[in-house]
Formats: sequence, structure tokens, C-alpha cells
Amino acid sequence: MRTALWWIRRDLRLSDNQALAAALSHAGQVLPVFVLDPQLLSSPYIAEKRLAFLYQGLHALGKDLYQRGSTLVVRSGDPIRVLTELIHEVSAEGIFAEADYSPYARRRDQSVARVLPLHLTPGLTVHSPEALLKPDGAPYTVFTPFSKTWLRRPWPGIPLPDPKHIPGPESVNEVRIPITPLPAPEFPFQAGESEAQRRLAAFTSQAISRYGDDRNRLDLMGTSGLSPYLRFGMLSARQAVAAARQAEAQAVDAASCRAAQTWLNELIWREFYIAILYYYPFVRQAAFRPALRDLPWVNNPEQFSAWAQGLTGYPIVDAAMRQLLQAGWMHNRARMITASFLTKDLLVDWRWGERHFMQHLVDGDPAANNGGWQWTAGTGTDAAPYYRIFNPVLQSQKFDPHGQFIRRFVPELANVPGEYIHEPWKMPLDIQRLVGCVVGIDYPAPLVEHAWARLRALEIYRRFSS
Repeated sequence: MRTALWWIRRDLRLSDNQALAAALSHAGQVLPVFVLDPQLLSSPYIAEKRLAFLYQGLHALGKDLYQRGSTLVVRSGDPIRVLTELIHEVSAEGIFAEADYSPYARRRDQSVARVLPLHLTPGLTVHSPEALLKPDGAPYTVFTPFSKTWLRRPWPGIPLPDPKHIPGPESVNEVRIPITPLPAPEFPFQAGESEAQRRLAAFTSQAISRYGDDRNRLDLMGTSGLSPYLRFGMLSARQAVAAARQAEAQAVDAASCRAAQTWLNELIWREFYIAILYYYPFVRQAAFRPALRDLPWVNNPEQFSAWAQGLTGYPIVDAAMRQLLQAGWMHNRARMITASFLTKDLLVDWRWGERHFMQHLVDGDPAANNGGWQWTAGTGTDAAPYYRIFNPVLQSQKFDPHGQFIRRFVPELANVPGEYIHEPWKMPLDIQRLVGCVVGIDYPAPLVEHAWARLRALEIYRRFSS
């Protein structure tokens, strides 16, 4: 009986898995394998919580495979060496994997394909970067025309069901999947395909109708919470988009329809940033816009450390940064607020912030993270104009109006009256003492004065943008 290897990378699921389906179609037996790649595990961008989430996802996938008569084989080492050994051990005739578009993944796969029978399938995105080009064959660098082309592309079929039985060869030697406990209760994600499907169903049946209004509120659970599952392929992009389209079709009113379209738009942004990294891999090291590659960043290490620890004196910034440290996740609105504060108020290089996020985010994805940071810093493709500088107080008042998010993650401010929760430095000293939060002692004074910092940033950006 012919045997194939299913090489799992960012597709920790059985349903709508085109690589698994291709392997089953090609051979009577399939051996699922995950390679613990030391080059990735030793990366300076690694995050402990993301790694723990991955390991728990592998455990969940192993259980799902066992229920279908299969075994997940996990080995550690260079992918070429590991896959070569397995091909010989089980006499496999091919390796099937979902295409990945990051610079490292492409180099790795090209090396493997030179010496082994590697077959790549779609799945990481609904439409591959190669399918989304301008009429002249050039890649898009602006989101709106990219999204219009994306929406015009033929729908690539309904998501595939999960196979009920996965025949495989006799068991082979493997290494144990590391067990790294996830923090609780701060960590809000349980790994695995079943949890991803549960969240998708819950979101698209209820919360998606309010997504347009609630998605920016830091004090509400207004987002899908699916980013870690898309990051590791516990949910496929096609499954998410199919659910968005269904929610749009079943919307009971115009507002609900627009909300579903808004979420679909966010999923298209994900594919836009994947395409940008695919065609312009230099963005991991440099600004997309050449004129802004030599901005005179201040890069004050003490101020960066205060930002990273959530000690800037601006409650909304500090709450978001502490959420990142505790939960390994941050609301998208909070990501924009904190990134703007670092790059515009403190004039710290966006690459410092990008790396810090990758070292903590459970959903840390090189394409989306880079795209988000360059957008906020004004250095990217579809970048925010350089003069868009988030006012942390106004953002706080608008998106955490009662200070619930702030009080949750900055306990020093728990008893601060609502009228001062966004600007605690304005509290009279007697009230500060009464509530046990003296600014400068119990909670830091603002690291910089925003109005002054804004003018400084505008002058520098204006000089380099002209």
C-alpha cells in the first residue's frame, strides 16, 4: 500500500485541510508528522505563551488523530533530515504540506523540495498571493484595490469535511510533545480544532451582528477571538470566510449585514499582509516606504522598558501592555494605541515594538504583526498618514468609557473615580491619597506630555515625508 507523509506546520486541524486531503488521495496510508524545528524554536522572536499554545494544540490534534485510527509523529531536528529519515522508515512516496509564504518557510520548503518529493497545497489563505495581482502582473501595495480583486476571485469551493478514518503505517519512533502549562485564568485561549470551531460558531451566530459597533471597545468582548486559531491553522481561512459570508447572507438587518462585511474585511487584511511579506520580504528589516527608512528615532531604552512593562503613566497604554504580558494577547484597538504611543510619542523604532509583540503574542504572526506596526508607524504600504497620532486620553475615553478595562489590568487605579480614570495625574492630591493612588509613587506620572510629543513627531515625520 502506498504511503505519504502529511507534514503539519500551520495547519493543526483535520477539517478543511487540503494537504491532508491530497495525501489521502495520493496514498492509501498517511503518516502525520510535525517537526520541532530548532531554527524556529531558538528564534529571538519566540514567545513562551505561543509555544505553549502550539504544544497544547499538538496534543489536541494527536487525540483527534487517535480517534480516527492514526498517530501524530513528532520529531525534533532539521526538517530535511527528519523527513528523509521518515521517508525511508515507512517507504513514503511523497510529502504533502500546506504552503506557507513567510521568508523562512519559503527558503525551508525550497530546500526540502530540492531533495525530497514535496507537494504544497493551498490552505493558509483563501486566495494565494500569486493569484492576487494587478492587471500588469505587479503585486498590490494598497489594500482597497487588493480587497476588490480578492472579492472578485472565484470562491474556491466549500470547506472540506474532516476524514472519519486516516489509515497509517505501523507506528514509528517519535519524541514526546513538550508540555508547557498555559497561565490561567488570565490566558483566554484553549488550544485545539474543536475549541476553534466552537468559538467560530458562537461568534458568527451572535456577536458578529454587533461587531461593527463593539469591535473597538476594549471593555467588551466584541471581537471574534479567533486570531490564535487562524495563526496555527486550528481553523482554516476558508472556514472563517465561509462563516462570514453565511452570516452576511443570513443577516436580519442592514447593520448586521455591514457587521459581517466588516469582519470579512478584517480577514482580507490578513491575506493582504501575507501577500506584502511574500512579495516584499525586506519589510521585516526595513520600512516599506524608502523615505522613512532613516527616521531619527530617539530609542530611549528606559522609556522603551517603561512602555513594555506598562508603566508609562497613561492608563490605557499601561493596561494594554500589561494585558499583553499576562494574557499573551491584546485587542486590536489597543495594539494601535500602544504602537502609536511607542513610535510617535516616544519616537522608538517600530522594529523594537514589533519584536516585543512577537515575543509575547499567542497569535503573533510575522506578516500581520509587521503590517500592523508599519501601518501605525506610518512607514508601511497602506500606512496611516504620518500626522495620524493617537491621543491616548481620547482613545481611552472613547473605547474604555467607564475604565473597566483599565481597572482590570492596572489594579493601582482600581479605586480612582471615573472622572479621573483616564487622566489620574489630574486628581487633586487629597483624592489621590484617599483612593490610595498617589501619582508618582503608587502609579507613574506620564512619561511624556502628549501634546509636546505629538508636535515633535509631526516635525520629524514632516521633514522626512516631504
